Amino acid sequence: MLKKVKVEEAIGLVLGHDMTKIIPGESKCAAFHRGHIITEEDIPEMLSMGKEHIYIMEADHDMVHEEDAALRIAKAVAGADLELTAPHEGRINIKAKSKGLLKINVPLLDEINAIDEIVLSTKHNNTVCKPGTMVAGTKIIPLYTTEDKLTKLEELCRKKGKVVEVIPFKAKKVGIVITGSEVFKGRIKDAFGGKITKKVEALGSTVNKQTIVPDDKDIIARAITETRKSGSEIIFVCGGLSVDPDDVTVEGIKASGARVIVYGAPVMPGTMFVYATLQDVTIIGAPACVIHNEATIIDLILPRFLAGDKVTKEEIIKTGHGGLCLNCEECGYPVCPFCK
Repeated sequence: MLKKVKVEEAIGLVLGHDMTKIIPGESKCAAFHRGHIITEEDIPEMLSMGKEHIYIMEADHDMVHEEDAALRIAKAVAGADLELTAPHEGRINIKAKSKGLLKINVPLLDEINAIDEIVLSTKHNNTVCKPGTMVAGTKIIPLYTTEDKLTKLEELCRKKGKVVEVIPFKAKKVGIVITGSEVFKGRIKDAFGGKITKKVEALGSTVNKQTIVPDDKDIIARAITETRKSGSEIIFVCGGLSVDPDDVTVEGIKASGARVIVYGAPVMPGTMFVYATLQDVTIIGAPACVIHNEATIIDLILPRFLAGDKVTKEEIIKTGHGGLCLNCEECGYPVCPFCK
């Protein structure tokens, strides 16, 4: 149990909690740590911090200190490719160990935060992480909590799995088929290839084949087939996705034998997006916005494919909530509300 004691009467007693000192505009840190034996010299400093009373812990086996509780919570919720920081002022942070895709079990996260006195905060699901990225933090609200709350949390995680994990990106071969008679005939230069290649390489994969073809559905279909035979595991088919009569890219994707799962997404920019599968190969129809916009639906979907994550039509439908880019003068994605 916690016992409240005047600081002047606490000499020789053991501090039951960290005491934080705040100097506005300069620092915020623990001036005294849990377990510190209070001396007469400590009293003026504690009073200057506005602390006229402190808590002393009296033995109670049903109570768990905030640092011990945070450690148990973090161990219960953290899955693969994560590491825990040391406790600081009762809080433990969870960080990524590798470059990959953050996965959050949101329903389980909500269940855990519904347990009184327990707090678990995370980044958004499907965030791209690099080593050292903080992805979650946890603590309890009071200095001590009861054993039964932690036992309930640990049992939830045993039954339903981890709340937080990072799936490392896989090094995949990516093919690019660029459509457009104007590019094929040399009237204009291609602008897709460099943009797509940069996004692919930033996530640890490589472009193994790039082809330029005219606006002809049969030629597009053959190019997709040849790219698949070259070993590409993901194929971008770029351009020709609007409603113009010469735009036949979707027809070409279908003619290759691919099954179109999504044609059109509620994301701006990225409405003319296509997601299809050809046996074990993923096909991405990349609209023209990829050339002009820093962040599009491609930046939301590509990391998931490169992590081997399954993407459903229902999930793409739900991207409409938050799927409106603000077209800022200076793009700050992913630190922005786009598709969050």
